[in-house]
Amino acid sequence: MTRQSTNHLMMLEPVDFRENPETRDTNAYQHKDDKSAADINAKAVKEFRAFRDTLIDHGVIVTTVKGQKGCPDDIFCNNIVSTHDQRRMVIYPMLAENRAKERRADVLDTIRKSYTDVLDFSPHRQHGKALESTGALCMDRLNKIAYMARSARSDEELAKLWCKTMGYTLLPFDTEHKGKPVYHTDVVMWIGTGIAGICADVVKDKGVLTSLRKHREVIEFTPAQMEAFCGNALEVVGTEGHRMLVMSAAGAKALTAAQKKILGTHFKTIIEADIPTIEYYGGGSARCMLLELF
Repeated sequence: MTRQSTNHLMMLEPVDFRENPETRDTNAYQHKDDKSAADINAKAVKEFRAFRDTLIDHGVIVTTVKGQKGCPDDIFCNNIVSTHDQRRMVIYPMLAENRAKERRADVLDTIRKSYTDVLDFSPHRQHGKALESTGALCMDRLNKIAYMARSARSDEELAKLWCKTMGYTLLPFDTEHKGKPVYHTDVVMWIGTGIAGICADVVKDKGVLTSLRKHREVIEFTPAQMEAFCGNALEVVGTEGHRMLVMSAAGAKALTAAQKKILGTHFKTIIEADIPTIEYYGGGSARCMLLELF
């Protein structure tokens, strides 16, 4: 049976977290300053562990893996792999060199033990193509639609091949914020079982909203709310099968009372992750840290 969300996640604890110079050109949301890299990583580890423990407290199963030196963004582990029903696993090509190093054999082999059908798209990186997993493809798993914001990290031809292989329909679209495309689709939008969230103001193709509304209630965010990472959220399943929405504390704080009321009709609760260091230096948020294991 196809599911939109799961109760099992993988997370990767950072050992070298900091602003990544190799992703600076495409990610307008990361910041750089003169603070010690060791101090930044120590704060990120503290935030990571508190977030992980909060998920576990809500009944979510979390498999934790240790990061590695030289990979400042490996905390955002949803970008290298996706997993699917029918024991299928897909491996992806990354844009930045130090992000390509995140595809560690030990991590992939650990995940692979649970999946019999493994597809590896990573060799396409040799031809200059990147498709960064669920960062690039926001998947409506129930209706087999893959939404993709075009960017340097989301190659459209490779996405078409992915959709053909996986039995999905691709809906690509352009975005603009701060004068450039939003680097990942999962910053712009998320999809739950009965509701989806999107920052429609930065999406140039309004057909995206039409498609979403065919299948779900839709909640719209402003660009300011997107900057607070309201769009970087994930539906998870916890205790007694309850659906919950995971979002950073900054994102949850940016929600209006009306938006919270709508979300309350679909989710048992909003799980808030207090991760200001990770958001400030990494330019990513709660959803980016969660690799779904189906």
